[in-house]
Amino acid sequence: MKRREDISLPRQRRRVGVHYQPDTFGQFSESIARTLGTARFLLFQSFLCVAWLVWNVVTPDNWHFDPNPFGVLTLALSLQAAYAAPLILLAQNRQEDRDRQQAEVDRSVASRTQADTEFLARELAAVRLALADMVTMDELRDHLEKLVDSVGELTERVAPQVAPQPE
Repeated sequence: MKRREDISLPRQRRRVGVHYQPDTFGQFSESIARTLGTARFLLFQSFLCVAWLVWNVVTPDNWHFDPNPFGVLTLALSLQAAYAAPLILLAQNRQEDRDRQQAEVDRSVASRTQADTEFLARELAAVRLALADMVTMDELRDHLEKLVDSVGELTERVAPQVAPQPE
C-alpha cells in the first residue's frame, strides 16, 4: 500500500550516494584536527619516520619492508596529508562559524549594554537636576541661624517698648 503524500508541502530532494550527518562528521573532523595539531602527534610521527628510515637503511636487504627507496613511507605520508588537510579545513570552517555566531552575540550584548548605560546616564542627569533644586541641610541650618539671629534682634528692639510701665 502506497503512502499518501501531502501535496501542500514541497518534495524533499532525494540524495544519491553516501548519507551522513554533517554535524557528526564535523565533530569527527574536529577531533582529528585536535589530534593532528598536537606536539605529541608530531613527535610520534617524527619518531615513526626516523624508525622507518633507520630500519630500511641499517638492516639487511631481506629485512626491508619498503622495497623502493622509501616509496611506501612517501605514500603513507601523502595519504595522511590528503585526508588531514580537508579535515582540518572543515574543522576550521566550523570554528569560524562558531566564532561568527559568538561575535554576533557579543555585538548584541554590547549594544544592549550601551543602551542601558545611556539610559542610566540620562536618569542620573535627571536626578542631579532634581537634586540641584533641593535645599541641603547646610543651607537650611544657615537660614535657620539667620532667622534666630533676626528674631533675637527684633526681640531686643521690641522688648523695651513692650515692657510693663511702673505705676
